[in-house]
Amino acid sequence: MKFNFPMAYTTTMLSWATIEYGKRMGPQIKEARAAIRWATDYLLKCATSTPGRLYVGVGDPNVDHKCWERPEDMDTVRTVYWVSPSNPGSDVAAETAAALAAASIVFRRVDPTYSNKLLRTAQQVYHFALQYQGSYSDSLGSAVCPFYCSYSGFKVNPFSTTSAFSQNCVVWLACSIKRKIRI
Repeated sequence: MKFNFPMAYTTTMLSWATIEYGKRMGPQIKEARAAIRWATDYLLKCATSTPGRLYVGVGDPNVDHKCWERPEDMDTVRTVYWVSPSNPGSDVAAETAAALAAASIVFRRVDPTYSNKLLRTAQQVYHFALQYQGSYSDSLGSAVCPFYCSYSGFKVNPFSTTSAFSQNCVVWLACSIKRKIRI
């Protein structure tokens, strides 16, 4: 089972930790970058494989969470889930964009080409999140709920308190993009 929402969040956190504490990581900085690249390579594929779609999960969570086999032995259907203009998922899209933007900062000096690709894709996914607003748990139902439900919905309104989590994703992303451009 792959849930892109927690993967994107984890990638964002690891990226920001590397940005803030990278100089203290010593030789482990290479391992941190490798882990970030592994995740962002996957998120890039999810964001760029099909125009108008952001792939956000693989597998049936209701079946997969009951399975205790090794992945190599599983024979369950590997259903693929996505958000699109007709099935929005601003929350997962914004978190994906935040992960890509934060990772672009991590790679800006060591791999500028990759860093620019991450930033360009982050900006595209960010615009997708803003243009097609809605909660991915509303769009995908039991494919993500009760595992990663968005109870507050999604509306980009800085004066609203009804969608704090989703707004945090957008603010986090905006800070990453601003820092990337400023530095």
